[in-house]
Amino acid sequence: MFVLELTYTAPIEAVDAVLEAHVAWLDEQYERGHFLASGRKNPRDGGVILAVAGNRALIEEIAATDPFVAAGVCGYRITEFYATKTAPELERYRETPD
Repeated sequence: MFVLELTYTAPIEAVDAVLEAHVAWLDEQYERGHFLASGRKNPRDGGVILAVAGNRALIEEIAATDPFVAAGVCGYRITEFYATKTAPELERYRETPD
């Protein structure tokens, strides 16, 4: 499982100009089964996405397609972790470390 932390690198007006395309991209990733949860940070200086994929390279490829990245308004920090314990609703995402 992965935590994707977005940090805005441009004024909020520039972020908002690309927000509709970013939300459409999020919807696409949810449909593909890659994203489990997402939202803005508070204060609004970026966002967080909880994601699943076969490997880190795929997550990096997905993040690179974010319209925020193409517009140069955010950077990503990707953290991989083993979800060894979850809420019952997320049981299918539980993992065992190598």
